[in-house]
Amino acid sequence: MPTVRPVLKSAAKASAKPARLGARPRVAAPAQAARMQDVARTAGVSLVTVSRVVNQPEKVAPATLQVVRDAIRQLRFVPNLTAGSLASRRSRIIAVIVPTIANSIFADTVEGLSQHLEPAGYQLLLGQSNYDLDEEARLVETFLGRRVDGLVLTGIDHVKSLRARLHAVAIPVIETWDMTHRPIDQLVGFSNLEAGAAAARYLIQKGHQYLGYIGGTEARSARRLEGFRLAARLAGLPDITAVDLTVPSVIRDAGQALIGLRSQQPRLQAIFCANDMLAAGVLFECQRQGWKVPEQLAIMGFADLPIAAATEPALSSVQIFSREIGARAAQMLLDRLNRVAVTDDSLDLGFKIVERGST
Repeated sequence: MPTVRPVLKSAAKASAKPARLGARPRVAAPAQAARMQDVARTAGVSLVTVSRVVNQPEKVAPATLQVVRDAIRQLRFVPNLTAGSLASRRSRIIAVIVPTIANSIFADTVEGLSQHLEPAGYQLLLGQSNYDLDEEARLVETFLGRRVDGLVLTGIDHVKSLRARLHAVAIPVIETWDMTHRPIDQLVGFSNLEAGAAAARYLIQKGHQYLGYIGGTEARSARRLEGFRLAARLAGLPDITAVDLTVPSVIRDAGQALIGLRSQQPRLQAIFCANDMLAAGVLFECQRQGWKVPEQLAIMGFADLPIAAATEPALSSVQIFSREIGARAAQMLLDRLNRVAVTDDSLDLGFKIVERGST
């Protein structure tokens, strides 16, 4: 039987060379990247307008902004933001530090920031401190090294050196989620002390005298407990029985905390929790134990997260305006960056008691 051999064209045969062991395969050169001039030509605008869309979109008419952004997407144009920041001395980046990204309530504040900063051409750089003030200070230094244009902090408690450090760099700093008469720069939030006191007054008005508290070992929770205790003391009630959990506290921690409270105070009538997830955990433990809510134990949460309205019975809670905190902080930053005169360095958004079946 004749042998069948492959037929090779002479040109291919002549050009074929054995591959070197370990040699990298050749990759086709990428197509030439789109330039700003290409975007301007496609959108039918000037180079100055394209530059403004990239670096100062708030100064561009909405219709023009849309046309240029459509051209940018069509051409897959990648702006050189470093060059723009060097020219304008702005990075167009705002840093925000939250205790944790596991809690949706902080995510709401970040979303409020983003929804108002992005249309103005700013992006967020997010850091998580894990409720550690030293870690917060390290993150601040890292972000300052990135030449951020502004900084948003959660809370008013920081390491001692941070205030002087931030005054020295002279960028807008917005503290959130609490109130103080001495903000580093500007402040938007609510009083955790007053929120705790309001929760106590509400439960007392419901006829409860033996009150308990479940919260975390962090400053804002401590101030809620302080206000809760103060209101109970002013009403002539017995001292509050409290359990402090390590942070971040989670829903599974609440059941054991409730058992601990009941052992310390057998006459316990109502519990205020530092967040709604803990309150839901207390409710689930009551259901496991066969304790009726609110007949045998009233339960109140904090923040008014979606879970508060979803449980059965639904949880009463102290509603706060976390998304608006982010939105107002964003507006404060934009005003400062655009050199709008500041009329007030603090904004108290307050809170609201939401009554549901658990109390």
